[in-house]
Amino acid sequence: MKEVSIFFFKTYLFIVPISLLALAGIWALIWWTYYNFKSVIQIIYNVIIPKIIRKLDKSLPEKYGRWAVITGSTDGIGKQYAFELAKRGMNIVLISRTESKLIEVAQKIESTYSVKTKYIAADFGSGKEIYEEIKQKLQMLDIGILVNNVGRMYDFPDDLDNVPEDLLWQIININVGAVTMMSRMVIPQMKVNRRGIIVNISSGSECQPTPLMTVYAASKTYLRNFTLALNKELEESNVEVQLVTPMFVQTKMNNFSSSVMEGGLLIPDVETYTSAAVFTLGKSSETTGYWCHGLQNGVMKLLPVHLRTICAFRMNKKFRDSYHEQFTV
Repeated sequence: MKEVSIFFFKTYLFIVPISLLALAGIWALIWWTYYNFKSVIQIIYNVIIPKIIRKLDKSLPEKYGRWAVITGSTDGIGKQYAFELAKRGMNIVLISRTESKLIEVAQKIESTYSVKTKYIAADFGSGKEIYEEIKQKLQMLDIGILVNNVGRMYDFPDDLDNVPEDLLWQIININVGAVTMMSRMVIPQMKVNRRGIIVNISSGSECQPTPLMTVYAASKTYLRNFTLALNKELEESNVEVQLVTPMFVQTKMNNFSSSVMEGGLLIPDVETYTSAAVFTLGKSSETTGYWCHGLQNGVMKLLPVHLRTICAFRMNKKFRDSYHEQFTV
């Protein structure tokens, strides 16, 4: 009898640690899967749940406020955000560098939708001096949404010491300075109103060090950490901050690559992408904005960071070679 008791005691000592390890492994696998694929999981969730649980959602103006401010709003994703938000009843403030383009986009929005528009011509690459004028022009408006979309990329992938110094300062002033100062500008009013959302458009290059786009990718890593920290910081004020991380989209920012601009299943056109991204507004604090980009992001994260860095380096080498072949006579 004593030997049987000892046997069962030893078996218990063996099984319990194994069971705990198995539970820990299952728990780690669940969270690992969610972390890597949470963007696509959230998109699916937000499509399915409204079909199961019927509820009357507030319109964007009711939920956040009457006006949406979009930086970098005369081309690409920023321009499409302006149209998508106008379609949902938001009045639009367009901020970009070229006044003629601003007027054209503003007129198109007002002729298409029953909303008001304003525009501010500002070059975010100029640095600190532009923000006081922007602040004065925005101070009387009920700003509910800020889309920090303006960004500057390399003209094509290249070594840091080959990139013009002026371009590097533009990238820093635009990609880091604009998102910081524009967010700081609208937060006080949003805190008082206890509503509002700041949408920061990042890039898939934030996910790992990206050689040959070193400064651009580093600026997007700043944007990621800035956004997620600010979201937590403003949580008690009922103000949301959303990180949107697109992969490749057919925009002029990617003109250096003819293969990217051809598009495809993995590379949507800007209208398709932005429509999907705006759908996630207020539904998730962190998203790729598009189901296919969510899958790409998740699969990419299956690789260790150093392998992703190597892959990014090789891809950008090919982009650089292709650019030189295409544009160098």
